[in-house]
Amino acid sequence: MQKPVDFFRKEVNELKASGLNWNLRELQSASTPNCMVDGKKALMLCSNNYLGLSDHPKVKAAAIAAVKKYGAGSGSVRAIAGSMKLHFELEDTIASFKKNESALYYQTGFAANAGFLPAFLREGDLVISDELNHGSIIDGVRLGKAEKAVFPHANMDGLRKVLEEAETKNYRKTLIVTDGVFSMDGDIAPLDGIQKLASEFGAFTYVDDAHGDGVLGKNGSGIVNHFNLHGKIDVDMGTFSKGFGVVGGYVSGNQDMTEFAFNKSRTWLLSGSAPPATAAACMAAIKVCQKEPQLFKNLWDNTHYFKKKLKEAGFNTGKSQTPITPVILGENEVARAFSQKLFENGIFALPIVFPMVPKGTARIRTMMTAAHTRKQLDFAAETFEKIGKELKVLH
Repeated sequence: MQKPVDFFRKEVNELKASGLNWNLRELQSASTPNCMVDGKKALMLCSNNYLGLSDHPKVKAAAIAAVKKYGAGSGSVRAIAGSMKLHFELEDTIASFKKNESALYYQTGFAANAGFLPAFLREGDLVISDELNHGSIIDGVRLGKAEKAVFPHANMDGLRKVLEEAETKNYRKTLIVTDGVFSMDGDIAPLDGIQKLASEFGAFTYVDDAHGDGVLGKNGSGIVNHFNLHGKIDVDMGTFSKGFGVVGGYVSGNQDMTEFAFNKSRTWLLSGSAPPATAAACMAAIKVCQKEPQLFKNLWDNTHYFKKKLKEAGFNTGKSQTPITPVILGENEVARAFSQKLFENGIFALPIVFPMVPKGTARIRTMMTAAHTRKQLDFAAETFEKIGKELKVLH
């Protein structure tokens, strides 16, 4: 029998040999454009902190005040003694922001997908998932007992075909699940088309708006607002770890849906509730979004500016429609070498390689924020172009 120590050593050696072993860099400052990484000053280009809210004075002040009033932790799971006043206030704030009846806050976005989806997807059901959905959706779907189907990425003809085939079978219920913004390419799901097909075929809809929160819609209220589909999407799921700059996940919709979720989601029922500081900071982040629209203008101005600079230099930025801007380089080794040279030149941006993306599409995934300055973006674009020529990516 293989010993545990031998098993783990073999697995790690195989990861290293294939180039898939993560080498974590240490962030030694706040997640701001000018940051400290591994003891080196760097320009941050790989954070999801789209609006710069993780370091916003009002968000930090709310967290500090909550600790002073409520302590460092809740002391329990939500279902027992861990449902603090702050948690209920946060859920009311989320529901209002998303223009829904109700919301339920989870400890993370992953916990929301991994908790809600298995509870909802039962034997005799069908779940239809976009082929490029996030791993947390995939894991949530796998944990459910429903039959599974996949439709080609953002392809409404392909989705219709799956739904038509499903009509020939006697499923109890059908769920269509999709990311709102796809994290590797930065493209936006055709949620209006998905909702139209769901309505036609009587299917439920579930959208993971992790990268749309704080980015799309009025005041960053997300993809449902972006497509004006309020009241037409059954489960509007999102996170606080990206555009809102904190951490946590949620599902939002009608009151019965959220009551079902907190009674059935094991990740919610069996995990300690979020610390007071986190809940208060999440609430403050939403309030900042509603009161400081200049943040969104800055984010999108920076996004358009940097994309234009990269394209003018000759880089392939794919089909991105959002602040997620991939610089597609081709082979894994090229992307890794590019990332290392960026760091040597004072830019922190990581490589995304196969199997996270298809073979031949390894990339540097850059992320714009509202906090970047034009001077920083010019420096980044010039550095990308210089390294592109050094590595013969550009000619």
